[in-house]
Amino acid sequence: MFDSVADVYLASGAVAACFDARATVARMLEFEAALARAQAGLGMIPDTAATLIAGACVVDKFDIEAIKRDTAASSSAAIPLVNALTRAVAARDAEAALHVHWGSSTQDVMDSALMLQIRAALDLMQPRLVNIANHLAAASREHRDTLMVARTLSQHALPTVFGYKSALWLQAMLDSAEELARLRAALPLQFGGAAGTLAAYGARGIALRDAVAHALQLRATLPWHTDRGVIRTIAAALAMLGASAGKVANDLILMMQTEIAEVQEGGGSGRGGSTAMPHKRNPVAAIAVVAGAHRVPGQLAALFSCFDHSHERASGAWHAEWQSLREMFVTVAAMVEQLDIALDGLAVHTDTMRANLDRSHGLVMAEAVAMALSPALGRSAAQALLKQAASAALAGGRPLHEVLAADDSVRLHLDADALARVMAPASYLGVSSDFIDTVLARFERWQTSR
Repeated sequence: MFDSVADVYLASGAVAACFDARATVARMLEFEAALARAQAGLGMIPDTAATLIAGACVVDKFDIEAIKRDTAASSSAAIPLVNALTRAVAARDAEAALHVHWGSSTQDVMDSALMLQIRAALDLMQPRLVNIANHLAAASREHRDTLMVARTLSQHALPTVFGYKSALWLQAMLDSAEELARLRAALPLQFGGAAGTLAAYGARGIALRDAVAHALQLRATLPWHTDRGVIRTIAAALAMLGASAGKVANDLILMMQTEIAEVQEGGGSGRGGSTAMPHKRNPVAAIAVVAGAHRVPGQLAALFSCFDHSHERASGAWHAEWQSLREMFVTVAAMVEQLDIALDGLAVHTDTMRANLDRSHGLVMAEAVAMALSPALGRSAAQALLKQAASAALAGGRPLHEVLAADDSVRLHLDADALARVMAPASYLGVSSDFIDTVLARFERWQTSR
């Protein structure tokens, strides 16, 4: 299945199988069988020929290794496949063999087969996306009141809750899940014949296209031999999923640092060991996701660089898409698999989150106090006061509330009880609870609509 040890960790074997030689031949045969049946249904070829052609379109009857060898001399797998299919049909009926691949083109069979492969790959990825969404929704519900520190530019910023952090992760993952589902439902048939005009079928070309599309459950559309928007759109959606997964994993890794220790990825015991340090448990699932996130932009760039599909059939740009898109699917699918592992059983250390929030001794509440004083002092004066107080607190190693409580300007407007209320982290969470509810409501709608 894999060519290297790294593939076992950084690639999805199940999705790779959707694009291997056997799967490619099987999907091309699926197209050829649908084409023959549709042609017979419209009276273009004899029913007996269609029956023999469709009956021969069984992948186990073909020499995959031979097709692979002959592909190099043909620039695509379609030519050796059609030759092998023709021979197989001719062995039963020479007349029927004349109708194999009748009027179609290499790119029709290969692009249509690719759409079937993509659909299979997306179907394999879907359960993992559902799992991830379930994990994140559960965390958002359970930890909607779990206080932690928000970090901007890697520094302590304001109080937040872990439920909101996980809700934002969920929001991004839902964006990708919904976009991929939309694309899956609209995967197009490729059917244009030799030059995209369906000239071989005359006036019945559109009817034949519609019949083949219906049989394969693909969308009937104009030929897209050199209009590769569908490929770029799929690639972009995969890249967005990879970016969202990478964001979650990177945050998890940072939160799993020994000095932070706010979470610990799931996956069970025996994972993440070190050859030299017995005490270590490395975040190996999250690391695999981040490794994929580093690779996906290059894969996306390779696909987007294939823009020069000249005239009615490209010379090289089309061929360059094949491996790049496969690699992208295999990489992103592996990221989704590993993120599911990381989140399944994720340990959330709520006490450590609160301890980290309190490490700055109230400095994260400086904005809250400044906002409370702004109506009386004005924004600029309140900001200046808090900057001075924060500097004094840091220099003296004192909690911010002690410095503020000793300031006459503060006491004039905020007594001890009022200052305590303003500096309570739970009082300065804004509308994060509403935002959590918004995302969870979207999650419920998504669950219902699937």
